[in-house]
Amino acid sequence: MVDEDGAADPWRRRARRGRRQMPLWQELPLLLIVAFCLAVLIRSFLLQAFFIPSGSMENTLLVGDRVLVNKVVYDVRDPVRGEVVVFRGTDRWVAQEAPAPPTNFAGQVSRTLGDLVGVSRPGEKDFIKRVIGVPGDKIWCCDDGRVVVNGTPLDEQAYVSEDSPAELPPNPKECRSRQFTEVVVPPGQIFVMGDHRLVSQDARCQGPVPIENVIGRAFMIVWPSQRWTTLPVPETFTNVPRADAAAAAGPVLVDPDPVGGVVLIVPVAATLAVLAGSGRLRRTRGRRLLP
Repeated sequence: MVDEDGAADPWRRRARRGRRQMPLWQELPLLLIVAFCLAVLIRSFLLQAFFIPSGSMENTLLVGDRVLVNKVVYDVRDPVRGEVVVFRGTDRWVAQEAPAPPTNFAGQVSRTLGDLVGVSRPGEKDFIKRVIGVPGDKIWCCDDGRVVVNGTPLDEQAYVSEDSPAELPPNPKECRSRQFTEVVVPPGQIFVMGDHRLVSQDARCQGPVPIENVIGRAFMIVWPSQRWTTLPVPETFTNVPRADAAAAAGPVLVDPDPVGGVVLIVPVAATLAVLAGSGRLRRTRGRRLLP
């Protein structure tokens, strides 16, 4: 619409002025704030990337790998055998020595921001292992050198790279031996072991882990790029019977969500989670335990 002098309507001129783009020096900080908030939300509630610092899960996970962890899947179900999980160790799980926290103001602020996005120093008791037994399972070793779950010997060649010596007697304080006496997994807990049994310090000597301590399921290797792959449940556990006698006639459902239940959000969130969430997994150290 124009007035008698041919000038544009004043309301339209004001509307066009209101639609002018924001200057870059104003837009860039706003985008950074939005990206930061989005990364914090993803890291806190959905996905988080974890760095692998030790060889306790070789050759499934190598030192330097970064895995993506689904933090919501166990809000709707419990872990199943064969899944790779990240968890906080109990008091029995020996913590790795951690650097002293910063004392100056700048260091404390930096640590706080790092905690929000997952790039700060790692927790002292964060571990990554494979679920071997769930509540009620009876687990022992060995039957011809193999771990037995509910009477079924496991063929673990698909993921165990180097096993512990079979001839050493069991030691409840050290995971040096392949042998361990029968364990009945308590309610609400899981029995976990590393894939590199020779060096892994796990439930054999440090006890089961409460399910409430599980941070999430590691379902994908996202870095380095040449190792990009999913972490499905191996077929090893397909025919392991349930712990209760009523269900012992049939096999357990071993992998209800093979990619961790986040198919729709992975394409968008994976990159942000890798950049923003880099919790560092720990392993036990010290003269009494293998690395």
